[in-house]
Amino acid sequence: MEQPMTKEKTPSRAWSILRWIPFGLMAISALGLLGMFLAGGMLKITGWYLLQLIPPLLGVLTLIVIVLYAIIKKRTSRVWVGTFAASILSLLPLILWFVPVTFPASIEKAAPPVTVRLPADVPLRVVWGGDSVKINQHAAVPDQRWAYDLLVEPYFSGSPNLEDYGCYGVPVFAPIDGTVISAHDGEPDEVPGVASNNTIAPTGNHVMIHIEETGTYLVIAHLKNGSVTVKTGDVITEGQQIGECGNSGNTSEPHIHIHHQRQDPTVYPLNFAEGLPLYFRDHDGPPMPVGGVLIEGETVTATGDLVQHIGK
Repeated sequence: MEQPMTKEKTPSRAWSILRWIPFGLMAISALGLLGMFLAGGMLKITGWYLLQLIPPLLGVLTLIVIVLYAIIKKRTSRVWVGTFAASILSLLPLILWFVPVTFPASIEKAAPPVTVRLPADVPLRVVWGGDSVKINQHAAVPDQRWAYDLLVEPYFSGSPNLEDYGCYGVPVFAPIDGTVISAHDGEPDEVPGVASNNTIAPTGNHVMIHIEETGTYLVIAHLKNGSVTVKTGDVITEGQQIGECGNSGNTSEPHIHIHHQRQDPTVYPLNFAEGLPLYFRDHDGPPMPVGGVLIEGETVTATGDLVQHIGK
Protein backbone atom coordinates (compact mmCIF):
# COMPACT_ATOMS: atom_id res chain seq x y z
CA MET A 1 0.00 0.00 0.00
CA GLU A 2 1.41 3.41 -0.93
CA GLN A 3 2.42 5.47 2.06
CA PRO A 4 1.23 9.07 2.27
CA MET A 5 3.91 11.67 1.64
CA THR A 6 5.16 13.61 4.66
CA LYS A 7 6.15 17.21 4.40
CA GLU A 8 9.72 17.94 5.51
CA LYS A 9 9.80 20.09 8.58
CA THR A 10 10.93 23.63 7.99
CA PRO A 11 12.91 25.36 10.72
CA SER A 12 10.99 27.70 12.94
CA ARG A 13 11.53 31.42 12.57
CA ALA A 14 13.29 31.54 15.94
CA TRP A 15 15.66 28.75 14.95
CA SER A 16 16.32 30.41 11.60
CA ILE A 17 17.62 33.40 13.54
CA LEU A 18 19.41 31.50 16.33
CA ARG A 19 21.51 29.39 13.96
CA TRP A 20 23.13 32.56 12.62
CA ILE A 21 24.29 33.68 16.09
CA PRO A 22 27.67 31.82 16.12
CA PHE A 23 28.59 33.17 12.68
CA GLY A 24 27.38 36.64 13.69
CA LEU A 25 29.50 36.64 16.86
CA MET A 26 32.61 35.69 14.91
CA ALA A 27 31.91 38.36 12.29
CA ILE A 28 31.32 41.04 14.94
CA SER A 29 34.51 40.12 16.81
CA ALA A 30 36.50 40.22 13.55
CA LEU A 31 35.15 43.66 12.66
CA GLY A 32 35.74 44.92 16.20
CA LEU A 33 39.35 43.72 16.19
CA LEU A 34 39.90 45.24 12.74
CA GLY A 35 38.63 48.56 14.08
CA MET A 36 41.04 48.38 17.01
CA PHE A 37 43.95 47.68 14.67
CA LEU A 38 43.02 50.62 12.44
CA ALA A 39 42.70 52.92 15.48
CA GLY A 40 46.34 52.27 16.40
CA GLY A 41 48.01 53.10 19.71
CA MET A 42 47.01 51.19 22.80
CA LEU A 43 43.78 50.05 21.13
CA LYS A 44 45.85 48.25 18.52
CA ILE A 45 47.96 46.57 21.20
CA THR A 46 44.84 45.52 23.09
CA GLY A 47 43.43 44.16 19.84
CA TRP A 48 46.66 42.22 19.22
CA TYR A 49 46.24 40.31 22.46
CA LEU A 50 42.47 39.90 22.09
CA LEU A 51 43.05 38.49 18.60
CA GLN A 52 44.92 35.61 20.22
CA LEU A 53 42.06 34.96 22.65
CA ILE A 54 38.56 35.85 21.43
CA PRO A 55 38.45 34.38 17.86
CA PRO A 56 39.99 31.04 18.93
CA LEU A 57 37.60 30.82 21.88
CA LEU A 58 34.57 31.53 19.67
CA GLY A 59 35.92 29.10 17.07
CA VAL A 60 36.28 26.25 19.55
CA LEU A 61 32.84 26.82 21.09
CA THR A 62 31.25 26.99 17.64
CA LEU A 63 32.93 23.77 16.50
CA ILE A 64 31.59 22.01 19.59
CA VAL A 65 28.05 23.24 18.85
CA ILE A 66 28.25 22.20 15.19
CA VAL A 67 29.56 18.72 16.01
CA LEU A 68 26.87 18.15 18.65
CA TYR A 69 24.16 19.38 16.26
CA ALA A 70 25.36 17.08 13.49
CA ILE A 71 25.46 14.07 15.84
CA ILE A 72 22.03 14.72 17.36
CA LYS A 73 20.18 15.82 14.22
CA LYS A 74 22.18 13.66 11.81
CA ARG A 75 22.09 16.42 9.25
CA THR A 76 23.57 19.80 8.50
CA SER A 77 22.82 22.89 6.44
CA ARG A 78 24.54 25.49 4.32
CA VAL A 79 24.49 27.88 7.26
CA TRP A 80 26.36 25.38 9.44
CA VAL A 81 28.85 24.61 6.66
CA GLY A 82 29.67 28.30 6.33
CA THR A 83 29.86 28.67 10.10
CA PHE A 84 32.16 25.65 10.30
CA ALA A 85 34.54 27.25 7.78
CA ALA A 86 34.50 30.54 9.72
CA SER A 87 35.24 28.72 12.98
CA ILE A 88 38.28 27.02 11.43
CA LEU A 89 39.59 30.42 10.30
CA SER A 90 39.01 31.75 13.82
CA LEU A 91 41.51 29.21 15.14
CA LEU A 92 44.38 30.58 13.03
CA PRO A 93 45.50 33.17 15.66
CA LEU A 94 46.46 30.20 17.87
CA ILE A 95 49.62 30.08 15.74
CA LEU A 96 50.78 33.20 17.60
CA TRP A 97 50.87 31.16 20.81
CA PHE A 98 53.58 28.91 19.42
CA VAL A 99 55.34 30.73 16.57
CA PRO A 100 56.80 34.22 17.15
CA VAL A 101 55.40 36.73 14.67
CA THR A 102 56.62 40.31 14.28
CA PHE A 103 54.18 42.74 15.88
CA PRO A 104 52.65 44.71 12.97
CA ALA A 105 54.16 48.17 13.42
CA SER A 106 55.91 50.25 10.75
CA ILE A 107 59.31 51.64 11.65
CA GLU A 108 58.68 54.53 9.25
CA LYS A 109 55.44 55.53 10.97
CA ALA A 110 56.36 54.83 14.59
CA ALA A 111 57.25 58.14 16.21
CA PRO A 112 59.03 59.68 17.88
CA PRO A 113 62.25 57.68 17.52
CA VAL A 114 65.27 58.52 19.67
CA THR A 115 68.98 58.29 18.97
CA VAL A 116 71.24 57.62 21.94
CA ARG A 117 74.76 56.48 22.80
CA LEU A 118 75.48 52.80 23.49
CA PRO A 119 74.97 51.83 27.14
CA ALA A 120 78.56 50.54 27.53
CA ASP A 121 82.02 51.44 26.23
CA VAL A 122 83.33 47.93 25.50
CA PRO A 123 82.71 46.04 22.23
CA LEU A 124 79.10 44.82 22.28
CA ARG A 125 77.65 41.96 20.30
CA VAL A 126 74.07 42.61 19.21
CA VAL A 127 72.41 39.27 19.82
CA TRP A 128 68.89 40.59 19.30
CA GLY A 129 68.15 43.84 17.50
CA GLY A 130 66.45 45.09 14.36
CA ASP A 131 63.03 45.21 12.74
CA SER A 132 61.87 41.57 12.58
CA VAL A 133 61.70 38.45 14.75
CA LYS A 134 64.24 36.73 12.50
CA ILE A 135 66.97 38.97 13.93
CA ASN A 136 65.20 40.25 17.03
CA GLN A 137 63.07 37.94 19.17
CA HIS A 138 61.69 40.99 21.03
CA ALA A 139 59.90 42.17 17.87
CA ALA A 140 56.98 39.87 18.67
CA VAL A 141 56.13 41.99 21.73
CA PRO A 142 54.61 45.48 21.28
CA ASP A 143 56.64 47.44 23.86
CA GLN A 144 59.95 45.81 22.86
CA ARG A 145 59.33 46.02 19.13
CA TRP A 146 62.79 47.55 18.57
CA ALA A 147 64.60 46.36 21.71
CA TYR A 148 68.22 45.17 21.91
CA ASP A 149 70.09 42.51 23.85
CA LEU A 150 73.79 43.32 24.02
CA LEU A 151 76.49 40.83 25.09
CA VAL A 152 80.24 40.95 25.68
CA GLU A 153 82.70 38.21 24.71
CA PRO A 154 82.81 35.48 26.00
CA TYR A 155 79.14 34.46 25.86
CA PHE A 156 76.95 31.43 25.08
CA SER A 157 79.30 29.20 27.09
CA GLY A 158 76.53 27.57 29.12
CA SER A 159 78.66 27.97 32.24
CA PRO A 160 76.81 28.25 35.58
CA ASN A 161 79.41 30.79 36.78
CA LEU A 162 78.57 34.48 36.28
CA GLU A 163 82.25 35.43 36.09
CA ASP A 164 82.66 33.28 32.96
CA TYR A 165 80.63 35.81 30.95
CA GLY A 166 82.30 38.90 29.59
CA CYS A 167 79.31 41.17 30.17
CA TYR A 168 79.04 40.48 33.90
CA GLY A 169 80.16 43.53 35.86
CA VAL A 170 80.70 45.75 32.80
CA PRO A 171 79.83 49.40 33.67
CA VAL A 172 76.51 50.53 32.19
CA PHE A 173 76.07 54.20 31.29
CA ALA A 174 73.05 56.44 30.75
CA PRO A 175 72.44 56.51 26.98
CA ILE A 176 70.88 60.01 27.14
CA ASP A 177 70.01 62.85 29.51
CA GLY A 178 66.81 62.33 31.45
CA THR A 179 65.03 61.75 34.73
CA VAL A 180 65.08 58.39 36.49
CA ILE A 181 61.47 57.32 37.04
CA SER A 182 62.41 53.93 38.47
CA ALA A 183 65.72 52.64 39.84
CA HIS A 184 65.40 49.16 41.28
CA ASP A 185 68.09 47.07 42.97
CA GLY A 186 68.22 44.05 45.23
CA GLU A 187 67.15 41.31 42.82
CA PRO A 188 69.57 38.36 42.85
CA ASP A 189 71.60 37.51 39.79
CA GLU A 190 70.21 34.32 38.30
CA VAL A 191 72.31 31.24 37.59
CA PRO A 192 73.41 31.62 33.96
CA GLY A 193 73.35 28.96 31.27
CA VAL A 194 69.63 28.26 31.67
CA ALA A 195 66.50 30.37 31.20
CA SER A 196 65.45 31.78 34.57
CA ASN A 197 61.78 32.23 33.59
CA ASN A 198 61.51 34.91 36.26
CA THR A 199 57.98 36.23 35.76
CA ILE A 200 57.80 37.95 39.15
CA ALA A 201 60.52 40.53 38.42
CA PRO A 202 61.26 40.05 34.69
CA THR A 203 63.33 43.23 34.27
CA GLY A 204 65.36 42.43 37.39
CA ASN A 205 67.47 45.31 38.61
CA HIS A 206 66.76 48.15 36.22
CA VAL A 207 66.86 51.85 35.48
CA MET A 208 64.00 53.52 33.61
CA ILE A 209 64.58 56.97 32.16
CA HIS A 210 62.10 59.63 31.08
CA ILE A 211 63.40 61.58 28.08
CA GLU A 212 62.16 65.16 28.41
CA GLU A 213 62.62 66.09 24.75
CA THR A 214 60.32 63.38 23.40
CA GLY A 215 58.26 62.55 26.49
CA THR A 216 59.15 58.88 25.98
CA TYR A 217 60.99 56.29 28.07
CA LEU A 218 64.07 54.08 28.01
CA VAL A 219 64.17 50.79 29.92
CA ILE A 220 67.58 49.31 30.82
CA ALA A 221 67.25 45.91 32.47
CA HIS A 222 69.03 42.91 34.03
CA LEU A 223 71.61 44.94 35.97
CA LYS A 224 73.95 43.35 38.52
CA ASN A 225 72.64 43.00 42.05
CA GLY A 226 73.93 45.85 44.22
CA SER A 227 75.34 47.83 41.30
CA VAL A 228 72.63 50.46 40.63
CA THR A 229 74.18 53.88 41.33
CA VAL A 230 71.16 56.14 40.78
CA LYS A 231 67.81 56.46 42.50
CA THR A 232 64.28 57.29 41.44
CA GLY A 233 63.91 61.03 40.83
CA ASP A 234 67.56 61.65 39.89
CA VAL A 235 68.26 63.87 36.91
CA ILE A 236 71.06 62.13 35.04
CA THR A 237 73.34 63.06 32.18
CA GLU A 238 74.43 61.06 29.18
CA GLY A 239 77.47 58.93 29.95
CA GLN A 240 76.84 58.84 33.71
CA GLN A 241 77.26 55.36 35.19
CA ILE A 242 73.94 53.91 36.31
CA GLY A 243 74.96 50.36 37.18
CA GLU A 244 76.74 47.25 35.94
CA CYS A 245 75.71 44.46 33.60
CA GLY A 246 74.20 41.53 35.46
CA ASN A 247 71.89 38.59 35.14
CA SER A 248 68.86 39.58 37.22
CA GLY A 249 65.27 39.05 36.14
CA ASN A 250 64.04 36.93 33.24
CA THR A 251 67.32 36.10 31.54
CA SER A 252 69.63 33.25 30.60
CA GLU A 253 73.04 34.93 30.84
CA PRO A 254 74.52 38.36 31.62
CA HIS A 255 73.53 40.95 29.02
CA ILE A 256 72.28 44.51 28.69
CA HIS A 257 68.67 44.86 27.60
CA ILE A 258 67.47 48.24 26.36
CA HIS A 259 64.27 49.39 24.69
CA HIS A 260 62.31 52.58 23.99
CA GLN A 261 58.56 53.00 24.55
CA ARG A 262 55.88 55.68 24.54
CA GLN A 263 54.04 54.93 27.80
CA ASP A 264 55.39 55.18 31.35
CA PRO A 265 56.75 51.69 32.21
CA THR A 266 55.95 52.25 35.90
CA VAL A 267 52.26 52.57 34.96
CA TYR A 268 51.89 50.17 32.04
CA PRO A 269 52.87 46.52 32.60
CA LEU A 270 55.66 44.84 30.69
CA ASN A 271 54.63 43.79 27.16
CA PHE A 272 51.72 46.25 27.14
CA ALA A 273 52.95 49.56 25.70
CA GLU A 274 53.89 51.09 22.35
CA GLY A 275 57.46 50.26 21.42
CA LEU A 276 59.31 52.98 19.50
CA PRO A 277 62.40 52.90 17.27
CA LEU A 278 65.75 53.21 19.04
CA TYR A 279 68.91 54.20 17.18
CA PHE A 280 72.55 54.58 18.28
CA ARG A 281 75.13 57.25 17.47
CA ASP A 282 78.80 57.85 18.27
CA HIS A 283 79.75 54.26 17.53
CA ASP A 284 81.38 52.28 14.75
CA GLY A 285 78.27 50.64 13.33
CA PRO A 286 74.89 51.33 11.71
CA PRO A 287 72.28 53.46 13.53
CA MET A 288 70.14 50.36 14.09
CA PRO A 289 72.54 47.44 14.43
CA VAL A 290 70.95 44.06 13.88
CA GLY A 291 71.18 40.82 15.78
CA GLY A 292 70.85 37.19 14.88
CA VAL A 293 71.61 33.72 16.18
CA LEU A 294 72.62 30.64 14.21
CA ILE A 295 71.85 27.29 15.84
CA GLU A 296 73.58 24.19 14.45
CA GLY A 297 72.92 21.17 16.61
CA GLU A 298 74.12 22.12 20.08
CA THR A 299 76.28 24.97 18.77
CA VAL A 300 74.89 28.49 19.08
CA THR A 301 76.63 31.30 17.20
CA ALA A 302 75.88 35.01 17.41
CA THR A 303 75.70 36.48 13.91
CA GLY A 304 74.67 40.03 14.81
CA ASP A 305 76.67 43.23 14.52
CA LEU A 306 79.65 43.99 16.76
CA VAL A 307 79.58 47.65 17.80
CA GLN A 308 81.59 49.90 20.11
CA HIS A 309 81.12 53.41 21.44
CA ILE A 310 83.73 55.81 20.00
CA GLY A 311 82.40 59.15 21.27
CA LYS A 312 83.36 60.99 24.42
